Amino acid sequence: MNEIGLIRDGLETGRFIPYLGPGVLDLVPNCPVPNSPNSLVEKLVSKASVPHKVRKNLTAAAQFIENFKHRKSLAGIMTEAFMPQVEPSPLHYYLARLPLGPALIVDVWYDNAMQRAMSPGGDWGQVHGVSQSEHFGTWVHYYQSGGDLVEASQADNWSKLIYKPLGSISPGNNFLVSDTDFVEVMTEIDIQTPIPDAVKRIRGGKNFVFMGCRFSNQLERTFARQIMKRSALKHWAVLPGELTRNEDRFLREQGIERLDISLGDFVQELVVRA
Repeated sequence: MNEIGLIRDGLETGRFIPYLGPGVLDLVPNCPVPNSPNSLVEKLVSKASVPHKVRKNLTAAAQFIENFKHRKSLAGIMTEAFMPQVEPSPLHYYLARLPLGPALIVDVWYDNAMQRAMSPGGDWGQVHGVSQSEHFGTWVHYYQSGGDLVEASQADNWSKLIYKPLGSISPGNNFLVSDTDFVEVMTEIDIQTPIPDAVKRIRGGKNFVFMGCRFSNQLERTFARQIMKRSALKHWAVLPGELTRNEDRFLREQGIERLDISLGDFVQELVVRA
């Protein structure tokens, strides 16, 4: 069995956990929402004036808008950016329709394509990271498939859980995007406080498959490292092209085997041969 066949088997039996980054939206033709940190910061600075030195830095630009225009202005721009409906890609539909797995899907971007691929009213739910600026003292919100806010204990009854650590456009319009948002999380993430209990329970002993992700900055690496803590010792990442030195070191440290193949080609083989 080749590597993609091994990953397919792991996903279909629930032993592997997909970890989706913003690059997954490259699979969506004419994607109507930002599909990378760079495209998102361009959206932010087109709606609000920020100093030149932070115009290419997503979290710093978001922080400037929050400080000088108010948090509601930042939330409004984010809502406008991700409000257009995104047609789920074949990868989203493939993951949504697997009957036995995966029990957990990690989706580290703000769109709702993964949720839209799921069956309405099914026995699944989602958990979003929420900003301390808006929900002080609360790290996450749980939502049932219909969109209603529920208690964390409800997650024990779901066959699938979508974890959106940065928040999502729906339900709730939750966004972690500014420096302040991430400082709060980074202060506690080493002791796992912001990680939902349901995620900790499901990830034990599982292998992660990273798709549409880069690990070029500290935030990306820290979230991945802490979310996969106490899981299996080996993982995979679809990561084409030249790696940065930090990416290469991160892969080696975390036991992540790199697949140097485009995400489109990977998904074509994963889905078509399923």
